[in-house]
Amino acid sequence: MVTFMNLFRRSRTLLFLFTISLLASGNLHAVDLIKPDPRLPETTPWDLEVLSQAPQFEWVDEKSPVRSLVYQGLNYHGKPTKVFAYYASPQTLGLKESQPGPYPGIVLIHGGGGTAFKEWAELWAKKGYAAIAMDLAGSRPAEDKNPHKKENRTRLPAGGPNQSHVEKFEAVKDDQSEHWCYHAPANAILAHSLIRSFPEVIKDKTAVTGISWGGYLTCIVAGLDNRFKAAVPVYGCGFLDNHSVFEKSITRLPPEDAKRWMQLYDPGHYLRAVQMPIFFVNGTNDFAYWLSAYQRSYEAVGESTPRNIRIEVKMRHSHPAGWAPVEIERFISEKLKNETPLPVVKKPEIKGKEVIAELAQPVKIKTAVLQYTTDEGPNPERKWHSIPLEVNGTKISGAAPPEGTKIWFINVTDETGAMTSSPLTSN
Repeated sequence: MVTFMNLFRRSRTLLFLFTISLLASGNLHAVDLIKPDPRLPETTPWDLEVLSQAPQFEWVDEKSPVRSLVYQGLNYHGKPTKVFAYYASPQTLGLKESQPGPYPGIVLIHGGGGTAFKEWAELWAKKGYAAIAMDLAGSRPAEDKNPHKKENRTRLPAGGPNQSHVEKFEAVKDDQSEHWCYHAPANAILAHSLIRSFPEVIKDKTAVTGISWGGYLTCIVAGLDNRFKAAVPVYGCGFLDNHSVFEKSITRLPPEDAKRWMQLYDPGHYLRAVQMPIFFVNGTNDFAYWLSAYQRSYEAVGESTPRNIRIEVKMRHSHPAGWAPVEIERFISEKLKNETPLPVVKKPEIKGKEVIAELAQPVKIKTAVLQYTTDEGPNPERKWHSIPLEVNGTKISGAAPPEGTKIWFINVTDETGAMTSSPLTSN
């Protein structure tokens, strides 16, 4: 069996060779570097100095409103890889009503079974952002066909690892360069470094959001790349060996492999190093990322880091459902454009038979509701109940959750219809 130290040495060698190629091409500069947080674990496998550099790239299509390109990734099977991505901005879309650039930037990370979504990049470009959406499965979607169907994708000749169970979990026994969980965060950070090099992007005003496995990756990337100014993981979280659909995938590995996977690739280790504001978005009954793990993920982020959370009762799990909440743009625009802030609900308390909570800052609230479940079975099967609460300025109060409640939280909706939640409480 390949030892952990051998894996570590081999990966460092590959990264050294990658660095040499960047030096030869003149792309490596001692500027704009990621500044790793000291809270990152010593076992962090990525060379963040290398990933700070804009990779070599070439346009596949640089004339369409949503353009396409391929950029250089890390080595896989001992050979260089290419990553396909879509790029769009108000300028490429020809939006006459938009402000001239430069624009804030956003990195869009798809989930399991997903790819680079042209519609997602276009959606953010229409909102005034320069957006890049990459494929993290070594493929590219076919033009003018439904990208949500796997059969409408083509494998790149120099593509990196696929996103199957084997590459995500079982490959941990192999060389680190074979792991999807090693390549995917690196390729997301390289996409960030790339758009930061584009003249029409404000490099110091960038954000990242991802859906499902992309939310998982967002949690890792947010802990690694301090250059982002906001992060929004949707569904995905850490602590996956306990109360997630992936628990068995991890615990069924040989014990040393399971330990290595958790040590290297569980977001719980990286969330504690997040330096930028982060907004967690999930549903009460998500089949993949359970609320108990979500609560631990939220709490893993240091209290000195601005945090917010949105838990929707029975939120659907899909790419379109994951990029639909208006609160995602509200949060990112709040941090990058100084626009109207979302409500932030402090952790509520129970005093006697009453629950009391407070807003972190004055925001006009239209409704407040306590959400609770008395079920402790599988996350997708739990039934949720609600109790209306009263709002008086920044104070929220009402009846406490009943005896036997297992998890509860408060949802507030502001005058624009935007909804946020209090931190979760487990009994």
